[in-house]
Amino acid sequence: MDFPLTVQHIFRHGRKIYGNSQVVTWTGAEPRRASFGLVADRAERLAAALKRLGVGDGDRVGTLQWNDQEHLEAYMAVPCMGAVLHTLNLRLFPDQLAFIVNHAEDKVVIVDDSLVPVLAKVKDQLKTVEHVIVAGSGDASALGDGVLRYEDLIAAESPGSAWPDLDERAAAAMCYTTGTTGDPKGVVYSHRSIYLHTFGVGQASAIPITENDRILAIVPMFHALSWGLPYLGWSCGADFVMPGPFLQAEPLARMIASERVTYSAAVPAIWNDLLRFVEQHETDLSSLRIIKAGGAAVPLSLIERFHEKTGIWITQGWGMTETSPVAALSWPPRGAGKDEQALWRAKTGRAFAGVEMRLTDDQGNELPWDGESIGEIEVRGPWVTASYYKNPSPERFHDGWLRTGDVGTMDEKGYAQITDRAKDVIKSGGEWISSVDLENKIMGHPDVVEAAVIGVPDPTWDERPLACVVLKEGAAKDAEALRAFLCGKVAAWWLPERWAFIPAVPRTSVGKFDKKVLRARYAEGDLEVIELEGARRG
Repeated sequence: MDFPLTVQHIFRHGRKIYGNSQVVTWTGAEPRRASFGLVADRAERLAAALKRLGVGDGDRVGTLQWNDQEHLEAYMAVPCMGAVLHTLNLRLFPDQLAFIVNHAEDKVVIVDDSLVPVLAKVKDQLKTVEHVIVAGSGDASALGDGVLRYEDLIAAESPGSAWPDLDERAAAAMCYTTGTTGDPKGVVYSHRSIYLHTFGVGQASAIPITENDRILAIVPMFHALSWGLPYLGWSCGADFVMPGPFLQAEPLARMIASERVTYSAAVPAIWNDLLRFVEQHETDLSSLRIIKAGGAAVPLSLIERFHEKTGIWITQGWGMTETSPVAALSWPPRGAGKDEQALWRAKTGRAFAGVEMRLTDDQGNELPWDGESIGEIEVRGPWVTASYYKNPSPERFHDGWLRTGDVGTMDEKGYAQITDRAKDVIKSGGEWISSVDLENKIMGHPDVVEAAVIGVPDPTWDERPLACVVLKEGAAKDAEALRAFLCGKVAAWWLPERWAFIPAVPRTSVGKFDKKVLRARYAEGDLEVIELEGARRG
């Protein structure tokens, strides 16, 4: 039988089969709990309220919310009614936030009461927003008159209204890239792409979760559809533990222990913070069986230390906003020994069924999967975007493949190993140095919390690496010792002779290293750089 592949099907399935599964929203006090059945009823009420406000087919509904029950209700209601869910990044600068709301032409914005000040800064710049809905009972006076309250709206409606017939290729949701260079770009997800991604990522070779799991949803729901977890968890009946704004190590540790979380995913910085907390406090993480990390390269040292301390393996995943987002995971291959586990899990990953990957050189020629040839990784598949919203950007696409901007290798088993972003590769004396490899090796030092490596101008070699290091409290600022630690771990000519000790690595709004900030600080003379004498540069 042929039927449209839509979010409606995911919604109906989760509601009917797993109506007793739970959504737990952390509040800092007693958590709020709701069944899938109740969340589904409220989602239908929300859809009816939005329809009454004039939201129709294809209209964009923005959400400026934390990971919580209300945001999950919008994830279901907005696409199922034929409108487009537009998740707004609450950590963007005001000018970028205003840009994406206007660029997407959002008709309604749903905002958490704690984020009213964020929206208030740009409210007068929003050209298409007709209604603002505030979730929560907090003060919303900064938004002026005419604000609507979420609970009042859904209380006035009834569940059970029929969903419209939808085209599976119609837009269901949209997210904007973080705009590390230029304005953010909009990526539109069709119902079909969300449906296929949900079932693709739910394969046993990808993210094997069931109704017996409890998901701690750390990845922001405003970022790349929370890596697909809202729809995956709903489709298989896994309970959700929603952390809201409580994303620090101590409350996350309490959530895992008290709610018996079995699965979670986050950027490496979150797991690094949790590990430091665990090293200093007695913590029960025994319920966890799978941890995923992505969004940035996961240091081998973090994987090893986390497992040594907790017995839990961190497994790396890879994807982009443009890939819906998950495209590859680094499960160890068949036959991998115990001593190899960390090495395999630290790889970028290999594509699971539904995604194809390839490696190309500067002329667009395909390179072999030999683990040595270095080129740009390209991907394609039914949930990979083919263009950007109102911005074709043909330079990002090549013969039907998405150019990822990631540089690396592919081995004979299909594992990708990203060595850098194309914009971050350091070219020294005509040879390439991987900033990612250097960072990971530096972060293996016991005194180092984080490290970011950038290329800086050099009169002899065009560019050389500058290592920007965050040390553990009380550790000595000893660049010579750190450089000596790297000896034998990387090629001698890779060894940095320039070092800077910084309080924290600047990050983008989704937790990635923001190297453009470090490059700007260096150019402006704002970094205190130590240059080692007699260091070999070639």
